Amino acid sequence: MPMNTMKTHDLRDFMQQITEQMAAEYARIQKRAVEDPGTAGDQGEENWAQLLREWLPSHYHVVTKGRLINERGETSPQVDVLVLKSSYPPKLHNNKHYLAAGVAAAFECKTTLKAQHVREAIETCAKVKSLFQPRVGSPFKELHAPIIYGLLAHSHSWKGPQSTPLDNIEGTLFDTNERCVDHPRLELDLLCVADFQSWSRICTTYFGPHYRPWDEALPIAKKLGPNGAASSGYIARARSQVILDNQEIQEYLQERQGRAYSAVGEFIKDLCYKIAWEDPTLRELAIYFANVLGHTGVGSMRTWPASIYSDKIRDNVVRGIGVVGGERWNEWSMAFD
Repeated sequence: MPMNTMKTHDLRDFMQQITEQMAAEYARIQKRAVEDPGTAGDQGEENWAQLLREWLPSHYHVVTKGRLINERGETSPQVDVLVLKSSYPPKLHNNKHYLAAGVAAAFECKTTLKAQHVREAIETCAKVKSLFQPRVGSPFKELHAPIIYGLLAHSHSWKGPQSTPLDNIEGTLFDTNERCVDHPRLELDLLCVADFQSWSRICTTYFGPHYRPWDEALPIAKKLGPNGAASSGYIARARSQVILDNQEIQEYLQERQGRAYSAVGEFIKDLCYKIAWEDPTLRELAIYFANVLGHTGVGSMRTWPASIYSDKIRDNVVRGIGVVGGERWNEWSMAFD
């Protein structure tokens, strides 16, 4: 279809409107940020909280400013925005110590992202997820904590003509993750800069000599090592450069991955998909969002030894027993978005 007759999907249009609204809010907040940074931060948090209230199903309750408390009475650092499960007792919605088992997701919010914010978010994420006992029984459960944790920002601080915000953010993200996180379940799940880019954590169960096709000469095999490994990483959507001879297809992909891209839309899509692993009622909508808003992307990966798994399933994972390829919502899938 020629570019001048191609229609954009209404959902993508909505996401572009949200992006513009977030940019307008950022400009408004910044006018007062120097004289009253505390209020500016609060306003930024409320922007993200309101976005989540408007785009998550109504049975989720979104609150600001609170700490998580686990069964042992241990508490997390303060978190800016929390998404409570539908099962959360209404009586406790305003109690600022939130029962960890009732929190679906939690986020730190910044108006202008800096490298130190990424480092702090990764460290806080590990502390929050450590409140939960490690789960066993499937690759999905052992690679993921039962809570989603992310970092949200309106904009970023690297605005100069020679600045490299993508390299700065990804460099800090990957370096801090490798230095501070000792198990994949403790990793940050989402990072979104509303006027720039969105990142989502992905992971693979395992790939090694017992899997096919395995060839030690392949670059992936060299990366994973002779015994194979699990892996995790962060995908930045709409970063892949596609070069095709077919001009019509190339223009379509450029439209889909360039002009129509919304970092906020990617964040909402990825968040819904991640929540849907724990909440099956959200799966149909999550798939719809993925089909309409999804973009291809690229990223780097970190390898993990088989020892990250419990004895109960380690041998099966290494040998590929029960592991399936590309099945949605299967906890023994080879890969998880």
